[in-house]
Amino acid sequence: QVQLVESGGGLVQPGGSLRLSCAASGGIFSGSHMGWYRQAPGKQRELVAQITGSGVTRYADSVKGRFTISRDNTKNTVNLQMNILKPEDSAVYLCYSLTYAVWGQGTQVTVSS
Repeated sequence: QVQLVESGGGLVQPGGSLRLSCAASGGIFSGSHMGWYRQAPGKQRELVAQITGSGVTRYADSVKGRFTISRDNTKNTVNLQMNILKPEDSAVYLCYSLTYAVWGQGTQVTVSS
């Protein structure tokens, strides 16, 4: 059974940075397609970034140039480096395995002064 556990969320000032990490267990991680999504109160869940098993990435327009998704197949982790954070980036960030259709529990990111 595939499980995903996120970490790294918190409170940061506008313009700051955070690094989220998603640790995967079970399944075969190295070839799996992974994604980060986010959901703010009263809003639909939206794609932030995706990375394929071969490392091809895709980003939402709102985060291009500020966020970077990466993976470490030796540690079964997928990371999201978030720079130049804005208040509108505040949300619960969730890790998702597209290959296994499994969600993590989410980690809260709050951008506020």
